[in-house]
Amino acid sequence: MIIGTAGHIDHGKTALVKALTGIDGDRLKEEKARGITIDLGFAYLPLEDGAILGFVDVPGHERFVHTMLAGASGIDFALLVVAADDGVKPQTLEHLAIVDLMGVRRGLVALTKADIAAPERLAQMTGEIRAAIAGTGLEGADILPVSALTGKGVAELRARLAAAAAESVDCSAEGRFRLAVDRAFTLSGVGVVVTGSVLSGAVRVGDRVFISPSGLPARVRSLHAQNRSAQTGRAGERCALNLAGPDVSKDAIQRGDMALDPELHAPTDRIDAVLRVLPGEPKPIGQWFPARLHHASAEVGARVVLLGDDPIRPGASGGVQLVLDRPIAAAALDRYVIRDASAQRTIGGGRFIDLRPPARRRRTPERAAQRAALEFSDPGASFSALLAAPPHAADIAVFARDRTLSAAQTDRLVKALDLVILDAGASKIAIAPERWRIFTSSLLERLAIFHAENPDLQGIGRERLRLALQPRLPAPAFVIALQKAALNGEVVLDGAFVRLASHEARLSAKDEEVWAKIAPLLGGAARFRPPRVRDIAGSTGRPEAEVRKLLKLAGRMGWADEIAHDHFFLRPTVHEMAGVAADVAAQAEGGAFTAAQFRDKLSNGRKVAIQILEFFDRHGVTVNHADIRRINKRRLDMFGPFVLSSGGSDGGESSPVGRSDFKSEWGGEPVPGGFDSRSLPPALSRDGSR
Repeated sequence: MIIGTAGHIDHGKTALVKALTGIDGDRLKEEKARGITIDLGFAYLPLEDGAILGFVDVPGHERFVHTMLAGASGIDFALLVVAADDGVKPQTLEHLAIVDLMGVRRGLVALTKADIAAPERLAQMTGEIRAAIAGTGLEGADILPVSALTGKGVAELRARLAAAAAESVDCSAEGRFRLAVDRAFTLSGVGVVVTGSVLSGAVRVGDRVFISPSGLPARVRSLHAQNRSAQTGRAGERCALNLAGPDVSKDAIQRGDMALDPELHAPTDRIDAVLRVLPGEPKPIGQWFPARLHHASAEVGARVVLLGDDPIRPGASGGVQLVLDRPIAAAALDRYVIRDASAQRTIGGGRFIDLRPPARRRRTPERAAQRAALEFSDPGASFSALLAAPPHAADIAVFARDRTLSAAQTDRLVKALDLVILDAGASKIAIAPERWRIFTSSLLERLAIFHAENPDLQGIGRERLRLALQPRLPAPAFVIALQKAALNGEVVLDGAFVRLASHEARLSAKDEEVWAKIAPLLGGAARFRPPRVRDIAGSTGRPEAEVRKLLKLAGRMGWADEIAHDHFFLRPTVHEMAGVAADVAAQAEGGAFTAAQFRDKLSNGRKVAIQILEFFDRHGVTVNHADIRRINKRRLDMFGPFVLSSGGSDGGESSPVGRSDFKSEWGGEPVPGGFDSRSLPPALSRDGSR
C-alpha cells in the first residue's frame, strides 16, 4: 500500500513520517536548512506480516502544490495532517480537494502536535476537521491525535495503517505496465535509475520498456520494489528501475515521463474528459479556458474546450476537451487536476474519457453517445455501449491499449461479447454480432440492386460499395469484411470489383459472336504481344470503331485490359504478366529489376514491355523509382482472384494480398479504358471468353 501525506506547511508531515518509519523524508540540503519540504520525500515501513508500507511525503507550501500533485499519483491511502495549534488552513483544504479529485477514498486524519494542545482544543479541532472533510472521499475518516515529538498516538496510528494495508485489495497486475516517473538520477556503478509509483500491470527484470512521450527504448537491468531488491514490481508499489539502453541517460528522462509497456506508447495532446469544478472557484469555466493540467507526475499547459452549451459553474461537472501544449502519456479513466494558468489555485479535476477525440464535430450527438459509452469503468460494458453507438464499429486494439488491457484481457473481452473482428494488421475493427448480420444483409441487398440496374457490368467497385454501407468501415477493414462475407459463397471478389455469386454479366448475342472471334487473336502464343485495334479490325473485316467499342466493353466486363492506347490484353494474360514481374523481382538482387529484365523474361519488345510496366505502375502493382522497379505484393492480386483468409469467425490475419499502401486504397488515378477512376478493372474468367 502506498500512503500519501497531505496538509498545510509546517503541520508536521515529515516529522510524523519519520516517527512512523525512522526515515527522514527531507533529503535536500535546502530542505534541512529551511525546515520545510520542497521536493518529494519517500519512506518505507516493514510490517510484521512481511508487507511494506510506502510513504510519499509531499510539500505543504503553496508554491510547491505542483510537486505535491506529482506525488499524489498512485497513492492508495491518504494521511491528512492537521496541526492542533494551527487548525485547518488554506493548503489543508487545497490538498484535501486534490486528494478528493484524485479519487482517493481511503484515509485517516492525523491531528499532530497533540502534546501542546488542551483537550478542549483537540475537541474543537476535531469538529473543524469533520466539517472540512464532509462531502469529500475522506468523509467519516477517523481522526487520531498524535505527537511526533513525544510519540503520543504514533503506535496506534502505525497499527491503524497496518490494518488498512491488510484490508487492501491487491491491485491487479494483469494489465499492461505503467510507472509514473517522479525522479531520475544516476548511481555510481549502477547507472540511470528512475523511481515512481506503478499505476498498472507489472514489470520484471529484463523487460523492455519505453519512456513516453519521448519514445525512448530501454531495458530493465534491475529493480527495487518498496525499497527492496526484487525481480518483479507490481501495481500499487513504489519501484526504482535501473534502466539501460544506447540513448538512456539522466538528462533524457525527467519527472512527468511514463515508463511503460512498449504496446502502450501512444502519446496524446487532445483528450475528452469529465471536469468537476471545485465549489470555491469564483467564476464559471468558459470556452478555451487556460489552465495547468496535472496528470500522474506530469504538468502541462492546457486549454479547456467546453463540450456543452453553457459554462461549467462552481460545484458542477461537465464534458470538456483538453487541448494540451505538448503530448503526454496517459490512459483512459486516469484522474487529473487542473490549476489556474498562474499556478495560484486548484480549479477542479476529473477523469479522462477518450484519448483520441476528433478536433472537429466534437459536439455532435454521435460523439456524445461515444463519450457516454467510454465513461463506463467496466471494459466490457464500455465497449459494448461503444459498439451500440454510431458508427457501430470500433478498433478493439486502440480501446485495449488506452485501457492498458493485456492481450489475455482483450481476448476475454472479445469472447464475452462474441465480437466479429476485422483484423487488418495495424487495426482490429470490432463489430457486434447483430450489427454484422445487418451489415452482411445490406451488402447482399446493395449488390442485388446494383446488378438489377447494371446487368452488363461485372460488379460494383469496392470503394463505391464501402461508401454505400453502414457501418462505414475503414478501407483495410472493409477488405477483410468482404473476404469474410465471401467465405459463405454468396459474394465473389473480382479484383477491385464485388458481385453476387449468382450474377453473370452478359453481352448481346451479336457482341458475343464478335468477341468469340476477337478473343483468340489476343491469346495463345502471341498473348504477350497481341494485335492492336487497327490490326484486329483489318484481320476480322470489322470497322475499327466497332472493334474498339467492343474491347472497351470487354474491359468493363473484366475480360481484357487496355495496357496502352488501343492495345488490349486478355485479363488472364495481365495476371500472368504480373506473376512474371514478381518472378523477375524475386530473382533480382534486392528485389529491384529493370524493364530489360522484364522484357527478356517475356521475350517481348522493349516498347511493349515498358508500356506493360507503366500500366502496372499506374495500378500500384509495381513501384517505379528512376526506372528501377519493385513489386508491391499487396497489389499482386489486382488482376486475379483474391487469396481468401482461411481463418474462422474472428477474422484472423488475412492474406496481405489486396491491402493497399495507397491513401485511396484502391486507386484514385485515371484508368485507361473508361473505367471508374475509383475502381480498377474486374477479373476475367480464366479462358478469356464466355
